[in-house]
Amino acid sequence: MKLLKPGSRPTLHSVIGRGNLLVALVGVAMASVSLTLLGVLALRVYADHNLHLIARSISYTVEAAVVFNDKPATTEALALIASTEEVADAQVFDQQGQLLARWQRPETGWVSDLELHIAKAFLEEPMSMPILHQGQEVGSIRLTGHGASLMRFLLSGLVGILVCTAISAWVALFLARRQLRGIIKPLRNLAAVAHAARSDRAFDKRVPPADIAELDNFGIDFNALLDELEAWQSHLQSENESLAHQASHDSLTGLPNRAFFEGRLMRALRNANKLGERVAVLFLDSDRFKEINDSFGHAAGDAVLVAVANRVRAQLREGDLVARLGGDEFAVLLTPLHKTEDAERIADKILSSMDMPIPLPGSTQVLTSLSIGVAVYPDHGATPGALLNAADGAMYQAKRLSRGAQYTAGSEHPAADVQNRS
Repeated sequence: MKLLKPGSRPTLHSVIGRGNLLVALVGVAMASVSLTLLGVLALRVYADHNLHLIARSISYTVEAAVVFNDKPATTEALALIASTEEVADAQVFDQQGQLLARWQRPETGWVSDLELHIAKAFLEEPMSMPILHQGQEVGSIRLTGHGASLMRFLLSGLVGILVCTAISAWVALFLARRQLRGIIKPLRNLAAVAHAARSDRAFDKRVPPADIAELDNFGIDFNALLDELEAWQSHLQSENESLAHQASHDSLTGLPNRAFFEGRLMRALRNANKLGERVAVLFLDSDRFKEINDSFGHAAGDAVLVAVANRVRAQLREGDLVARLGGDEFAVLLTPLHKTEDAERIADKILSSMDMPIPLPGSTQVLTSLSIGVAVYPDHGATPGALLNAADGAMYQAKRLSRGAQYTAGSEHPAADVQNRS
């Protein structure tokens, strides 16, 4: 089976348009033919009746002349009437059937021939009528009609029929096209909305109301389907966003996780390399987390982690990032960094934020501290792994020298760079 390409298929507009045109033309043509036949039939009846009236009038006029067998009087009376009526040939016969008088319309060319042929085609030929005198038949009349008036009526009737046919055809086509627009426009609106939903996932568009009940109900049902699809899409997007957030963030503190932090750090290093900027990484570790967790329970440990996350986040600038790497370890990304002292100043602010006790579930409070290691790009590493390792090593150096302190990687005098906040 041969499949048609979409472009080779006829459109609904063309199919219905051709159908309406065909129906309109056939209907108008049938009406025109019917009117023409009825008009010709009525005209023939009228012409026959008129010819009978002429014959009766001639019969009354020539009655006396026929009774006295007066040929001149009969001829004169016959010519007087026949010359003013639609008669081509008029003959008067006596009682024995002998021709008493005759009148013939003079020929004037092809027009007369055409009128005569029309008369022969539409009228009874010839038409006879007896001449009566006191109830006795004294003779007869034989008439042949003339088609002058008949031809004028036919021509005027045909012109009128053609004009009416043309007007009727125009009105029919106008109404058909108007009806076609009423069908095609809602379907085009529906197709446009369906195409937008399929191609662009634009589920917010709706089909406008239609004047035709079936198409309007179709549009209402389609809009209801779009409402469901839009709600489903919104729910799916919300779920995807929630899953993406869960995949990249810590469920306890709401901070980004290690994978998110490393990806952000990689982009920051690329930008810093292009712009010639500096980037700092702070590695944070709680000094008493295990002791608090063992002494007060996991709920207390969770409360400490949440409090540390909130306090660290509060000390950072708008473009900085803090993430929980795992357990009681946190990392901070500072970008852009103008000088190393700025990173150390922010580290001091973070350490100072730990001076206030952290409330635990119940009425207990606990003090904790952090050890912070600082590593700066490009001084201490050019890759995310190198910077994190350098910051981690600096943090352990700070923890070894003094809890509640910060240490910058690569310092020549480690002891001088440890700031104890115990």
